[in-house]
Amino acid sequence: MSIQNEMKSLKKQVAPFEKSQTKKSIWQLINTLTPFFLLWYLTYISLSVSYWLALVPAIFAAGFMTRIFIIFHDCTHHSFFKNRKWNRAVGTLTGVITMFPFDQWGHDHSVHHATSGNLDKRGVGDIWTLTVEEYKEASLKTRLSYRLYRNPLVMFGLGPIYTFLIRNRFNRKEARQKERNNLYLTNVLIVAVAVLLSLAIGWQAFLIVHGTIFMIAGSVGIWLFYVQHTFEDSYFEMDKDWEYVLAAVEGSSFYKLPKVLQFLTGNIGYHHIHHLSPRVPNYELEKCHHSTPPLQHVPTITLATSLKSLKFRLWDEKSKNFVTFREAKKMIHNTVSSADMKPEV
Repeated sequence: MSIQNEMKSLKKQVAPFEKSQTKKSIWQLINTLTPFFLLWYLTYISLSVSYWLALVPAIFAAGFMTRIFIIFHDCTHHSFFKNRKWNRAVGTLTGVITMFPFDQWGHDHSVHHATSGNLDKRGVGDIWTLTVEEYKEASLKTRLSYRLYRNPLVMFGLGPIYTFLIRNRFNRKEARQKERNNLYLTNVLIVAVAVLLSLAIGWQAFLIVHGTIFMIAGSVGIWLFYVQHTFEDSYFEMDKDWEYVLAAVEGSSFYKLPKVLQFLTGNIGYHHIHHLSPRVPNYELEKCHHSTPPLQHVPTITLATSLKSLKFRLWDEKSKNFVTFREAKKMIHNTVSSADMKPEV
């Protein structure tokens, strides 16, 4: 069977799972939002005893905030509800909780899906990734910026602050009025909620409680996005050789997590299926995986093996692998040495 036929066959096998179920969606809203608000309040109550005690419910609240983001994420794909208006309404409200503007993020994320793994179309909605050759030719300023960007403390520490408090608060230049209005509405609602809660419990308590939950959830979210596209033998090709299905099943990993973490992360570990078909609701991803044999033989990572991705920095087009800065340095040095050894003509 040719690659084209295999890809068509795979899409047909996934198609039956591309149907949202209203009852499941509503139940997921209940079993996600209710624990989140209760844990948020418990974090506040615990704060009167000790910050360290409050940190326990805050960690779990952050887990449910991550799950809320997955619901928001499904809404932007219009896969959470059958009705587009319901997707938009729920997506906008969950976007207030997670501090994501519905239309803007939906646009960037759609571009990410359409270009993931395409070396000619990087730059929107993805992790900044350079090839070894690009890094070799880059200026000192670009190299330093890239190293700083790829530093775990910056990516997972400062990353949430920049993404949620700065980048997500401003419209992109090409945004249409509908997208701009949605961002304005999201910003106003975020400020309104922050002011009301600050008046109710005090601004210091609000910042400590929500700030802690927000930072943990933000770091987890960036980690999930990073690790599911940054593994040793991922998929990157130039546009002329790039294939959507291959980019989905080979460039997006199956992150095999313990059941508790799988629940809190809304099954997003089945990322290969999500990229293959964004219309599959998060609560159907696991069933789709187990019902489709070809999808069970994709790049798989676990909690332990995923930590290795922290050392992967640059994409080597020759070996089709991610490499470390040290490995890249050796490659560049060997290339320069080989060029110097060539006799002049």
